[in-house]
Amino acid sequence: MAFLSPDNKRLFRKIDFELLIAALAIVIYSIVIISSATHVNTPSEERFWFVQRQGLFAFINIMLAIFFMNFDYRGLQQYGNQLYIFNLVMLLAVMLFGQAALGAQRWIQLGPISLQPSEFSKLIMIICLASVLEDRVGRLNSLHDLLPIAVYVGVPFLLVLKQPDLGTSLVFMAIFFGMIFVSGIRIRLLVGIFLAGLASTPVLWHFMKDYQKMRIMVFLDPNVDPLGSGYHIIQSKIAIGSGMLFGKGLFEGTQSQLNFLPENHTDFIFAVVGEELGFVGAVVLLILYLIVLWRGIQIAREAVDMFGRLLAVGITSMLAFHVLVNVGMTTGIMPVTGIPLPLMSYGVSSLTTNIMAIAILMNIHLRQQKFLW
Repeated sequence: MAFLSPDNKRLFRKIDFELLIAALAIVIYSIVIISSATHVNTPSEERFWFVQRQGLFAFINIMLAIFFMNFDYRGLQQYGNQLYIFNLVMLLAVMLFGQAALGAQRWIQLGPISLQPSEFSKLIMIICLASVLEDRVGRLNSLHDLLPIAVYVGVPFLLVLKQPDLGTSLVFMAIFFGMIFVSGIRIRLLVGIFLAGLASTPVLWHFMKDYQKMRIMVFLDPNVDPLGSGYHIIQSKIAIGSGMLFGKGLFEGTQSQLNFLPENHTDFIFAVVGEELGFVGAVVLLILYLIVLWRGIQIAREAVDMFGRLLAVGITSMLAFHVLVNVGMTTGIMPVTGIPLPLMSYGVSSLTTNIMAIAILMNIHLRQQKFLW
């Protein structure tokens, strides 16, 4: 534990091993499945490129997470304003200098690495929002009280939506509602906001882009466009269904290996799990996520300060929403939104964000243990 200061070595013995083991197991699971998903569909000289890259950045981020354990998470609170400004600058930079791919401008190229700032933006927003909400806990009794918070979250939300990145924008909403719920917002007000959102659906439909409308239509009936917008979900359901109980075996999935399943190492990686490891493999993965989410809830409940509780709730809301929507879209019970599966889907930005999120949860738990001493 060379990364840990002497004062924190004793603290390390109280680390949340349930959370640690579950998160590491998902990362290892990810590397195995990415290897299977990409070994046929890439040239022989690049066969292990995705695996090596995911493994390398997993190792780097884990080392950074260990280093982060030296510092009290409460120190993040004083940088809330600076982080918020950095977040806006980063998202504006995407609009001005970002690279476009698949009809969206979401990436910034830094040498050989393509970064997706909207991924980092989610975790930064959790830190900033926790800093702002701490002084407002129990005082969100009206729309007047809630409006400044909504505007605060709304600015980066709109910048992400502009890219366009509807999936990440929805994650912002999940984080927002999770954190204001814990902040003591009146249930009547929360229900009113939800009903107003439902009532505004026809208006929102008018402003949606054609491909977004098609995704909803395809969700209701994939055969509306089976070779276009419906192709992903049709192939995903075929892959998961064909895996049956124990799957076809690693490197043996026909939908994935024969390239019928698009984005099989990123957004639709859960379909590869279902096809190659079957129902059993999918349930094992979901149990690992359940452990992570359960520990997140428990850490939030046991946090010694409101800032830590809000951080834990924001992170748990983010992870839960990602798992729910990604698994939902690959199984056909939710529209396709392009939300990655945490710690599983290939991607440097997503992996970094989620490992750092787990590190913050562990940090909150460590300081709880230190307080009890």
